[in-house]
Amino acid sequence: MTADTATVIALRLQTRRLEALNRIARTIASDFDLECVMQTVTDEATAAIGAKYGAFFYNVVNAAGESYVLYTLSGASRDAFDKIGLPRNTALFAPTFTGTAVIRSDDIRSDPRYGHNAPHFGMPQGHVPVASYLAVPVVSRSGEVLGGLFFGHDEAGMFSAEGQELAEAIAAHAATAIDNARLLRAAKEDTATRNRAQESASWLAAIVQSSDDAILSKDLNGIITSWNDGAERLYGYTSSEVIGKPVSILIPEDRQDEEPRILERLRRGERIEHYETVRRRKDGSLLDISLTVSPVRNPDGAIIGASKIARDITDRKRAEEQQSLLIREMNHRIKNLFTLATGVVTLSARTAETPAALAAAIRERLMALARTHDLILPQLAATDPQVKTATTLAALLESILLPYRDGAIDRMWIKGGEDIIVGAHALANLALLLHEFATNAAKYGALSLPEGQLTIEIAHKDGEVELIWTERNGPAIAAAPDTLGFGSRLERGVQNQLKARVERDWQPHGLVIRFTVPYAALAS
Repeated sequence: MTADTATVIALRLQTRRLEALNRIARTIASDFDLECVMQTVTDEATAAIGAKYGAFFYNVVNAAGESYVLYTLSGASRDAFDKIGLPRNTALFAPTFTGTAVIRSDDIRSDPRYGHNAPHFGMPQGHVPVASYLAVPVVSRSGEVLGGLFFGHDEAGMFSAEGQELAEAIAAHAATAIDNARLLRAAKEDTATRNRAQESASWLAAIVQSSDDAILSKDLNGIITSWNDGAERLYGYTSSEVIGKPVSILIPEDRQDEEPRILERLRRGERIEHYETVRRRKDGSLLDISLTVSPVRNPDGAIIGASKIARDITDRKRAEEQQSLLIREMNHRIKNLFTLATGVVTLSARTAETPAALAAAIRERLMALARTHDLILPQLAATDPQVKTATTLAALLESILLPYRDGAIDRMWIKGGEDIIVGAHALANLALLLHEFATNAAKYGALSLPEGQLTIEIAHKDGEVELIWTERNGPAIAAAPDTLGFGSRLERGVQNQLKARVERDWQPHGLVIRFTVPYAALAS
């Protein structure tokens, strides 16, 4: 071969190598499918350096320090590797997978590092025949060893120094391809994550905005930063009216100390479980709420504010108060019944001469009490055709006082009221109040002593009905009582319902009560 011929051959070889590098570069630039790119790299490199076999093994290090994955293969079937397994971290392969050196051997079988590892101690049975051997690490720009390009030929002395340089250049392209594919995958995952986060945020925002509960957020200075429709319905403010304002505008004056304590607990990262408190609406009215407060953190985990969820419990609180009132009233009434029963026995025993007479007197008085309770509960009595739900004021008083009359001893007088109608609307409230007056007189006042007297005067003038209840000869009264019992709450309720007035005068001879009510309210 002449020098000119050798030069032409060398130029053609160099041209093919440059063309191979160019194709690899174009593939890397135009295709981001890692498997396709690496297959092109492996095929082009195998052909360019004159190898019979080529492979790229991906470096995945496990806890034992080795785990190599066959990624692409050229010039041989994968079945061969399935039968013999993947390379291990032996003296021959370690320099490639650790990135410490390029290995080029004219005949690998004579390499001192070859053939010393169980179980094969050389070329595994069924492996493609390899004499010439070239292994080049594929190293990322970050310095991470991504894997290795491995080339083989069944004849010795097939790989030159120029071929090695070309393989190293191709390995650099392969590293770039893997880095680009990783960046693309990371970008796609980041985009997918952001899309999922945005979708979740949109769902959450929709849920928050449409919630029946009032949901708002604030920063660590107590400034409102968000406000949902439920908050607008509950508090009466629009979002434009409150965002940027201190949350203290919702807190009554007597509860302003709540907010500093809440902020302090939030700064410590505490979630404040729901508790009951009072808040103020835009119109100044107060409402009972159940409130939950949770810290809000930024992506770094730092607490930047809080979310508040408030639920209106006004109706529940009113129902609880009403239930409590009814229970207390029931307890009060039951105690009164026991007291009345005792009083009926005592009163009847004063005039009864025989056990039969005593029994008859007690029976009559208890029946009178039953009729009085029919008046107190007209909505129940209305189902009985024999019970009237409207009566005169004098008849109502006679019915209520009948159990306390003492046979032949006339000690109670009712003056007037025969023509004053008490309508069904006012009957229950007025019967309860007069029953309370009579019960207190029987327990503590004039009706508790045999010599006690009671006079009731009724007058109708100027559109009002005035009832004067006067007790005499009862237990001595030194002064008005310091405390009022359950009856005082009942009294306030009746006054509100009937727009009535109740005034008491604690005279030494006995209590005087002046009850005044509009006739229209009484007769309706």
